[in-house]
Amino acid sequence: MASFTRRKFVHALTSAAALAALPRSGQAADYPSRPIRLVIPYGPGGSGDQIARPWVDRMPSLLGPTFVEYIGGAGGAIGTAAVAREEPDGYSLLLGNGSTQVIIPMTSANPGYSVGDFRAIYRLINSALVFAVNPSVPAANLRELIAYAKANPGKLSYGTPGIATGNHLVGESFKQQAGALDIVHVPYRGIAQATNDLVSGQISLVIAVMSVQLQQLTQAGKVRLLAVTTETRLSGAPEIPTAVESGMPGIRYEGWFGLFAPKDTDDAIIDRIAQATRLAMAEPALLASYRAQGMEPDNDSSPDKFQRIVEATSASLAPLIKSIGLSNL
Repeated sequence: MASFTRRKFVHALTSAAALAALPRSGQAADYPSRPIRLVIPYGPGGSGDQIARPWVDRMPSLLGPTFVEYIGGAGGAIGTAAVAREEPDGYSLLLGNGSTQVIIPMTSANPGYSVGDFRAIYRLINSALVFAVNPSVPAANLRELIAYAKANPGKLSYGTPGIATGNHLVGESFKQQAGALDIVHVPYRGIAQATNDLVSGQISLVIAVMSVQLQQLTQAGKVRLLAVTTETRLSGAPEIPTAVESGMPGIRYEGWFGLFAPKDTDDAIIDRIAQATRLAMAEPALLASYRAQGMEPDNDSSPDKFQRIVEATSASLAPLIKSIGLSNL
């Protein structure tokens, strides 16, 4: 116990020294002087929780008191827009992703915010989407799902966290590339409710971020995981084939989740949050917890690196959004 305490003490001293070395100016001089709010733009119980909670739990010793607030709806647009309207003082942050920061602004006529309303701080994880079906669907892989959908037009439905999310984009792309499948899209306020309806049989399929919950439901025989959307199989779930392996070479989507702040937030505040996050992401236990969920943590991010990722995502998704007709929502 003594050695463990000593290691924690040394780590705390190192962390404090690193953070103290950051330059401060203006409004950043006494930051943070009150609790920091991290908005998850979805309902509780979904992948946002699994990504945000480990970060929030580590911030009190590295940055200051931090708490989560859920503002779900419109595929994440409502919560994202709420943060965009907040004061740029570092006390209201967003857990954003490719859907909220790229897809929704590109596809929605009036989401309440624009791409330029935020500053990227740090990418926390890279993730896969997974096709999960209710066990009543007679399909063990994507090929069998396609065959069943073609033989039963209109019978299947798939759930996502909302219209114009990455999940929705992958779903419509899947339908298009498989030959205009007649599968009904059912948008939810968050993936947790969609998953509950999948288990109960209200919907046939969900396209969701890979998570421990889905793995546990699979082990319990309540859902069946057919394929992931990454280029290669996940190290945390190597038994699940990729969509590419399953005969769908056009279904490739790697999502990311990370921290964002309103656009006019001071550089020193952005850097302070990023540095605290980098220290948290160096913890082996945190990295292991993310990997166990099928997510790949990013322990070498920065505001500039993350911003380039956001811009690259926008460039890569624009042609796909146009091809499946989502650009005029």
